[in-house]
Amino acid sequence: MTPEPDRYAVIGNPIAHSRSPEIHQLFADQTGESIRYEKILAERDGFKDAVARFFDAGGRGLNVTLPFKGDAFEWADQRTELAEHAGAVNTLIAQDDGTCLGANTDGIGLLRDLKKSLRLSIQDTRILILGAGGATRGILEPLLQEKPALLLVANRTTERAEALAKHFQAHGQIRGCGLDAIEPGPYDLIVHATSAALQDQGLGLPDTLIGPQTRCYDLLYRDTDTPFMHWAKAQGASQVTDGFGMLLEQAAESFYMWRGKRPDTAMARNYLRPGTLP
Repeated sequence: MTPEPDRYAVIGNPIAHSRSPEIHQLFADQTGESIRYEKILAERDGFKDAVARFFDAGGRGLNVTLPFKGDAFEWADQRTELAEHAGAVNTLIAQDDGTCLGANTDGIGLLRDLKKSLRLSIQDTRILILGAGGATRGILEPLLQEKPALLLVANRTTERAEALAKHFQAHGQIRGCGLDAIEPGPYDLIVHATSAALQDQGLGLPDTLIGPQTRCYDLLYRDTDTPFMHWAKAQGASQVTDGFGMLLEQAAESFYMWRGKRPDTAMARNYLRPGTLP
């Protein structure tokens, strides 16, 4: 008798747009793993109940997306060092002793995609990150570990950017400022990490940030260019990309934590977005 496949899911609100089930099924097919992966829409105040039901029913792992990464941090019995420093969890892993481990694979995913898609080495570069929310918290430490010359976090609320920079100052050269006080560029890399709603309102960025060697990366992913990507191309950035590659890479790291096998993200990307590999 064939055993039931292990259950995994992504939980968020909204969640209908998520491509995680498609991605993880591709990974499972590549690696010969037997899994079932679904989407869970949780009410804004119902995260803990939804997670408890999932794991009580035998679920083995969850990916966590907006707006629940802080809730997942609180839910986890233990957390990896990266998750602890980020204060956010995007991966929950059921342990054999009945406890739950929380991890954050966002920064690892971004870093791998920057190296693969943009062929970018972070060391000694000047980096500007737009936004100081949960998405930014998850990517700062892996970026700082690569020793950029400067990592500047700019946010509409200056105090939030400054507090985030202070939280991570032991890890490297990082500062925070308001969107209206960004140091002149050009920057080697600009990462957009504000919410989709805020991006659609426009950020009012100055024209001095981008030079001919600047790469621009939007953590959001869509079928068409985001407003930030339109702006970056109009400013003459050398390379502009969205966060689909990061989605694949962070998913692959989650899959590895769950199953102990590392999938081929280049093959998955070529299947899901043909012709987009560099």
